[in-house]
Amino acid sequence: MTATIGHNSGRVVEPGHSWRKHVWTKARKELLPTLPLEVVRIRVKRAAQLGLPYKTYAGIRASTGHDLVGFLFSSNALQIIRDGQPLPSDRMDKLHSLIKTKKIGIAHAAISPTHIRSLSVIDAAYAAPQFAQSWSVMRDHMAAIIRDTRQPADRFVMIGDTAFERDWSEAAAMAGYLTAPQYFAP
Repeated sequence: MTATIGHNSGRVVEPGHSWRKHVWTKARKELLPTLPLEVVRIRVKRAAQLGLPYKTYAGIRASTGHDLVGFLFSSNALQIIRDGQPLPSDRMDKLHSLIKTKKIGIAHAAISPTHIRSLSVIDAAYAAPQFAQSWSVMRDHMAAIIRDTRQPADRFVMIGDTAFERDWSEAAAMAGYLTAPQYFAP
């Protein structure tokens, strides 16, 4: 998705970056106290539908300017390490509780995307980028997955367990990354 003229999407790193960051931060601080109560209620409800604490949801929303539509879950985050393994009950319960949320599985090499897709709480599943791939190949791989959703990348958060999985979210320009313990914590 290309930003419109005059909109730098908050991600440009070039001369003047620190000034733009200062201005964006100040504008966000000035906006938050003026949000109508009904807007705050709607956002609190949406955070609950996504299974996120409000503070986490609000931070992601403020940084992207968009609502989230879903998550990409690595097979590590789902605690699936081999084909045929069931989803642990805490993961199953959390994913079942999500409302209006796309749930996409990313299967590491030892696990088939078909197995991840067969879990009743996952909407779609794809093979993960391989460890030996270059940054650009990994970026293109993750971009293809996101493109399949027909949604912008900054509408998704990656839930993972490793630094390598964090790189996926950065390569795809997703809204953010949360560790599995952060997301699945009771």
